[in-house]
Amino acid sequence: MHRHLVLRVVVTLLLPPLLLFACYVQAHGDYSPGGGFQAGALLATALFLYGLLYGEAALNRALPPGLLRVGAAAGVALYLGVGLAGLAAGGNFLEYGVFSAEPVAGRHLGVALVELGVGITVCCVLTLLFQSFTVSAASPPPGAGRSEETGGGPRVNPENSL
Repeated sequence: MHRHLVLRVVVTLLLPPLLLFACYVQAHGDYSPGGGFQAGALLATALFLYGLLYGEAALNRALPPGLLRVGAAAGVALYLGVGLAGLAAGGNFLEYGVFSAEPVAGRHLGVALVELGVGITVCCVLTLLFQSFTVSAASPPPGAGRSEETGGGPRVNPENSL
């Protein structure tokens, strides 16, 4: 981390605009192409950069896997809740016009909530995948480092491995 000064500076400068752009894509998603999936992917990309730069432990401290699992479930629950609320209001599943006396306002509210649920879920799931790959890449495979005499295969020198 401390050896890559240029990389640290560039990523530190890139993170705030990337987070801001993810918020823009999320908020503007019901008016133009884009929305929850793209915003979730952008937010996850910012978290990937943070994890690559500051290390897996720093990312796990900032966003523990348990919190990400709850976030992923909450995003799906929000999506499902909007659909069920449409049913409860007398419309069809994911029919947004019933959320307000004026159907256009109801549609904007419904789409914004659904896109928020999608964005939360995509960000949390992609970050969980990233964390699972960094954990598996950081831990040696079973039997690594054991000598051939004990039947464990060749020794692995961590300094020479990719």
